[in-house]
Amino acid sequence: MTMEQHIRLVVADDQASARAGLKAVLANYPQFEVLADAANGQEAVELVDRWLPDVVLMDACMPVMDGLQATQVIKSRWPHTRVVVLSMYVAKAHALAAGADAFCLKGAPIENLLAELSAGWQPAPA
Repeated sequence: MTMEQHIRLVVADDQASARAGLKAVLANYPQFEVLADAANGQEAVELVDRWLPDVVLMDACMPVMDGLQATQVIKSRWPHTRVVVLSMYVAKAHALAAGADAFCLKGAPIENLLAELSAGWQPAPA
């Protein structure tokens, strides 16, 4: 992966501190570029429409539209956008049933999250 090739992300979590923490961690890895962040599922859908990211890192439990509903909308409209659901409260089976490509527990080692965010990513052709 060259410096010009980034995995472009939208981070969605209703807790501002969680969004800030995720963005700070991802800033340490040059292969990731956080395009925008959302405080609820509806904002996540709107940001995917605007930015067309490679991956959405989606909290499962959020107000307005929860992360599982947002995942369903995103996968139906933009099937090539990967959605990685991040949760402490929702079962992996529920996330995958909603259409998520992957699931990671909040608090899991960062290597697990990085692997899920990178899985299956291929750079756009030059």
